[in-house]
Amino acid sequence: MIPFTLLFLFFAACNDNNSNNTSNTNAAEPKPEPDAQVAVIETADYGRIVIELYPNIAPQMVERFKKLISEKFYDGTAIHRIDASLGIIQGGDPNTKENNVAAYGMGNSPYSNVPAEFSDILYERGTLGAARTRDVNGANCQWFITLKKQPEFDKKYTVFGRVIDGIKNAEIIMTAPTVKQG
Repeated sequence: MIPFTLLFLFFAACNDNNSNNTSNTNAAEPKPEPDAQVAVIETADYGRIVIELYPNIAPQMVERFKKLISEKFYDGTAIHRIDASLGIIQGGDPNTKENNVAAYGMGNSPYSNVPAEFSDILYERGTLGAARTRDVNGANCQWFITLKKQPEFDKKYTVFGRVIDGIKNAEIIMTAPTVKQG
């Protein structure tokens, strides 16, 4: 477990077509809506990560994420997985509110799983994906951010947003001290 917690602060509409982003520039890919929904991951020690959500690409996962944020489900959770070889940080597990490290990565919300919503958006640096079980329809509440290109994730994990600010903070998290699970 990483020694900090997350708070999802707010959703807002924005229409900043000049923002510096991390999205892939391939013209064939679906693009997020211009009036984007935004979530902010606030860490105690590593700053903010601002996420643009893709309701037009993964409507069910975005709705689940927004519902859990509005219920304060994520408040007090931690980033429980850092995998430098994959280049991902993962959070959203309610089990991280407890000290049972062996249970980290196994938690779900009280709601049923969200079906896969695969798209042509590629897993690039800054992509927000839905973590899931081995079942492609096994996404529930956990999420991950990629810090490098991950073509093996393409069309295998639901993309539901991207980092629009704070990617450097996510990179610093990647180097944070961790506790080995199990």
